[in-house]
Amino acid sequence: MDEERVDRSEGFGERLLGLLLDRAPHLPPQLIAPLIAEEVGRVGGRDVSILLQDYAQELLVPLPGRKLHVSQPEPVFDSPAGRAFLRGEAVEVSLARGGVRMYLPLLDGSDTVGVMVLTLDEVGEEDRRLLRRLAGLAADLLVTKSAYTDQFFLARRREPMSVSAEIQWGLLPPLTMTVPQVAVAGILEPAYRVAGDSFDYALNDNILHMAVIDAMGHGLEAAAMATVAIGAYRHARRVFVSLAEKYTYMDDAISRQFGPDHFVTAQLMHLNIATGELELVNAGHPAPLLIREGKVLRQLESATTLPVGFGGEEPRIREHTLQQGDRVLCYTDGIIEEHVTGGELFGEVRLIRCVNRLGEEPSEGMRADLRRLSHTLKSERGGHTSDDATLFMIEWRGGAADHLAVPD
Repeated sequence: MDEERVDRSEGFGERLLGLLLDRAPHLPPQLIAPLIAEEVGRVGGRDVSILLQDYAQELLVPLPGRKLHVSQPEPVFDSPAGRAFLRGEAVEVSLARGGVRMYLPLLDGSDTVGVMVLTLDEVGEEDRRLLRRLAGLAADLLVTKSAYTDQFFLARRREPMSVSAEIQWGLLPPLTMTVPQVAVAGILEPAYRVAGDSFDYALNDNILHMAVIDAMGHGLEAAAMATVAIGAYRHARRVFVSLAEKYTYMDDAISRQFGPDHFVTAQLMHLNIATGELELVNAGHPAPLLIREGKVLRQLESATTLPVGFGGEEPRIREHTLQQGDRVLCYTDGIIEEHVTGGELFGEVRLIRCVNRLGEEPSEGMRADLRRLSHTLKSERGGHTSDDATLFMIEWRGGAADHLAVPD
């Protein structure tokens, strides 16, 4: 009898997902979330919410829509929705009045775009399997439909956004990426006014390509320089040139477009995810921090290379070898040059102290740890971010480059 019930349930689940796939391509974006709520209702789910991460990465905000349960935003930290979001795992909470409140991460690849929340009277393994797949499909649909609607972007905003910030957010890759050998995550501040800071990355075969940049100045001019720098970087990366040549492509683009009085500081890296070998060009940035077992081991020093745009210098490449589990933290000068109480600069010593203090706490994964570090640094700086401030972290996990393996 039990086997017959499971077989029918599995067949129903396949039909439900198939129905959603058949209907979704033809629906306008504003009906995608209500359709998801409708399909969840077919398996007995109720009070369905779709929560999306706000731009400051502090809250999960509900997407409005027919058939959706719209409640108050939930904090990324210290909430069931936040735990599901940061860990990329389903969280279940038993309700005093009966039933189970389920929080399922909306995973687009390895990037978590939000959380699907619903209540079931009871939950079995087949329910969990079906809802995980439904959440994955919902994430894909939301990301795809967001390419031609503003609805999802507007839901994520908690305050007005500058034009320069619009440009920068449109320029960014996914904020997180995780594969078995490596994970990356990045954060931009101030989220609604950022101008010249940006980052980019791509994993091509065994090489992780990464860049963090900081264009001089503020506002639209800085955003324009950052756009050209990232565009030149991506072009160089896609024609398979060396790390040194990437710098040259960017340098030439900035100097030709903006002249000799403008520049962009940059860090460029290649990480071999099979061996842990790291190549680094540091063009005017603070040295990255090497973090091992939760503590800052040292700075990853490199010979000084002129910022991008000053023209013609041969970049100096420094090689480092990472150990399994090492993290590399890149940051722009807005982190350490913010003034704290009394007018003193925040400085690298305080940054390292914050990293080490958080390293004493149990890790919830690199994505969660970086967000917690960002929020801690902002609090330590008195909540002020007067200049662009970027954090970008790489965690090398080691192991064979088996892209079919499932990450932890």
